[in-house]
Amino acid sequence: MKPTDIQISFQSQISNAFALSVDARVPGTGITGIFGHSGSGKTTLLRCIAGLHRAAGSLIVAGIPWQDAATFVPTHKRSLGYVFQEQSLLLHLSVDGNLDYVVRRSSQPIDQSSRDSIVHQLGIGGLLSRSPANLSGGERQRVAIARALMRQPELLLMDEPLASLDVAHREEILPYLETLHESLAIPMLYVSHASDEIARIADHMLVMEQGRIVDSGDVASVMNASAFTRATQDDIGVLITGEINERDAHWHLDQVRFKGGQIWVRSHPERNVGDELRIRILARDISLSLSKHDDSSFLNRLMATIIDITTEEHPAMQRVILDVGGSTLLARLTSRSVDHLKLEIGTAVVAQIKSVAVVN
Repeated sequence: MKPTDIQISFQSQISNAFALSVDARVPGTGITGIFGHSGSGKTTLLRCIAGLHRAAGSLIVAGIPWQDAATFVPTHKRSLGYVFQEQSLLLHLSVDGNLDYVVRRSSQPIDQSSRDSIVHQLGIGGLLSRSPANLSGGERQRVAIARALMRQPELLLMDEPLASLDVAHREEILPYLETLHESLAIPMLYVSHASDEIARIADHMLVMEQGRIVDSGDVASVMNASAFTRATQDDIGVLITGEINERDAHWHLDQVRFKGGQIWVRSHPERNVGDELRIRILARDISLSLSKHDDSSFLNRLMATIIDITTEEHPAMQRVILDVGGSTLLARLTSRSVDHLKLEIGTAVVAQIKSVAVVN
C-alpha cells in the first residue's frame, strides 16, 4: 500500500433490501472505474465516500482519515469534487459566473494559470460568456467537470457523468476525459455501467455486485476475468493494449500490433503511428473457421488455439476461450456451430474479427 492510496471500508445496512459491504484499496493516482449493474451499489459507494450518506466504517484519503471510529469529516470540508449525472449549473449565471461561484467558496485558492489550464483542457474557453441554458448536454457536462476541478480537490468523484447524453455527446466528452487522465495529479473515481467508457479511460477497476466488490485490479486483467464477464452478460470481451505501427490513409485504417498479431481498426485524426492504443474485442464479434479464407469481408484473421469451451446459461450458446500468441480472446458461438466444426480444447482455428466492430 502506498501513502497516497485511498482505503475504503464500509459495512452498512442501507435499506431493508440492500447492504453495502466494501473493503478496498484504490490507487492514489489515475482513474479507477467502478462498474456494475444498476442497483449493484456503485452510486451508494460514491455517496458514502463523499459523506452524503453516513455508513459505518472508515475512509482514508492520502493518509488523512475522512472517517473512522472517532472522525467524520462533513461533505463540505472534504477536499473533493463531485460530478453528477445531471448537471446542477446555476442558470442565472454565465459559465464563467458558475466557475467564479465555486472559486469564491473554495478553501483552496486557485491561481489564474491553473484556472486557464482547466478551461483549456475541457475546451470551454469559447463558452465562458454563455448561459448554461444555451449549451448542449455535452457542453454543460464539460462545464460541470471544470467547476468541480476549480475546487482544487484531492479526489474527483464522477457518477455516471455521460449516462444522460446521447452517443454523439458521449463521444464529444470522452476525448476531454482522456486528456484529464493524462494531466490530472489527483485520483478520480469514475462510476459507469458502460464498459466501453471504463475500457477507454480507466487504469484500475472495481466490479460490484449486490453491494460488494467481487473483483478489482488493473483494468485489463479485470475486464478479462470471469467476474466482469458475469457482470456484463452479453457484452463480454477482452481488452488488449497495442501500438499503432501502420496507417492506411486511403482506407482510413490503423494497424495495431500486439503480442498476438496485428489488427486493423478505424483511424482517428488525434492518433498517430507509434501511439499506444487500447482496443476492446467483444466475443460476439469474433467468428471461427478451421482455415483461412481470403474471399470474405473480414480484414483481421488471427491464428489461435482453443484453450477452453464452456456452456453459457442458455444451452444454445457456448463461450470459447482462445490463445492468440500469448494473448486471450473470447468468442461466443452457438452450440450447433461448435459441434459442426468439431471444436475442442487444442483445436487450431482462425479467429476472424470485423474492423468496424473493434471498440477503440
